[in-house]
Amino acid sequence: MPLSESFKERLYPLLPELQNHFGSPFHIYDEAGIKKTGNDLNKAFSGVRNFREYYAVKALPNPAILKIMTEVGFGFDCSSITELILSRQIGAGPEDLMFTSNNTSPEEFAVAAAEGGCILNLDDINLIDKVPHMPETICFRYNPGSERKGNHIIGTPLEAKYGVAKDQIVDAYAKAHSRGAKRFGLHTMLASNELDYTYMVATAEMLLEIAEQIQNELSITFDFINIGGGLGIPYRPDEEPLNLEAMGNKIAARFREFERKNGYMPDLSMESGRYITGPHGALVVSAINRKDIYRTYIGVDACMSALMRPALYGAYHHIEVLGKTGSDALETVDVVGSLCENNDKFAIQRELPTIEDGDLLIIHDTGAHGHSMGFNYNGKLRPQELILRENGSVELIRRAETNDDYFSTLDFEPKVLRAPATE
Repeated sequence: MPLSESFKERLYPLLPELQNHFGSPFHIYDEAGIKKTGNDLNKAFSGVRNFREYYAVKALPNPAILKIMTEVGFGFDCSSITELILSRQIGAGPEDLMFTSNNTSPEEFAVAAAEGGCILNLDDINLIDKVPHMPETICFRYNPGSERKGNHIIGTPLEAKYGVAKDQIVDAYAKAHSRGAKRFGLHTMLASNELDYTYMVATAEMLLEIAEQIQNELSITFDFINIGGGLGIPYRPDEEPLNLEAMGNKIAARFREFERKNGYMPDLSMESGRYITGPHGALVVSAINRKDIYRTYIGVDACMSALMRPALYGAYHHIEVLGKTGSDALETVDVVGSLCENNDKFAIQRELPTIEDGDLLIIHDTGAHGHSMGFNYNGKLRPQELILRENGSVELIRRAETNDDYFSTLDFEPKVLRAPATE
């Protein structure tokens, strides 16, 4: 389901006061819901000797959210310098950071190595020679090519820019070992927003088989297997949620089989983002205009700079109108923003209760890849972020952008490369 009934029961009565106090639009997140999902994930994989989630920072890169992740024992999956810095600022140490980047620059490797380093997850065999100092722990992102199918969001592995190919993977570990690596991990990321738990079980099986092949050829063992992220959430009310318990049980069973055969059990890691925070966030907007032409358009005070998934992926986000239900008079509308783009739409031909100016609309499941995917086209500014704390208080955790923020990059010291003199 979209937003949990618990979140709605605590949030919806507060919304008129939040609108008066903070103003709209805003993203708001549920601390209690995030913690529960984190604890549920840990419990689901308790059948593996050691399990750790490395939260995908790209999903919701806010320090207040990352601090919640540390409370449930999570580390952080980072893919940029900024994400590494952000995670370190809230106290993450070397073993708490999984750095999974692609087309990695020397500057990024330098930051990755700073402050004690991190777990380095290399995306390309060619990067081995570009790592200035090979760390003791090394991991490679594996791309199985045509042997596996992806899904409609992430595409097929054969066409993906990510990972080390099957015919390169043994050589990658041999080369890293020769450069001084002593502890090894194996990682992949093949799907996004996947609701079929058996897909993730098959991914774990695939990685364990590849790990066994590599260890037999090179006489090395694996400290951890990282099955990636991609756990899905039911954006639509009629979708069934991922069967987390069955997934955890079956993957744990595969790890125990590996232990019986090989004499040891590697740790299990994953890097979910959407699954942890996605259902525990909402974008709250106000209706500011109604336009009746060939269709009826409901204009709101946010645009796709605050939530671009519907425009980018054709993604569905459930919408409710505060104080109105499906038993009220309904009409079919497009819910749109003010961006100078025709795909600036949160909903297309959606049946909703009749909306009037001033009504509050709650756009569900924006706790991942919502604010973080924002942009400034048209000079549009990203909205504020709030959190509903477990004690019922609501706290500002990121202010809205301002015009001063937008113009700040135009405040710089002049720098010119002059044209060469000509005779």
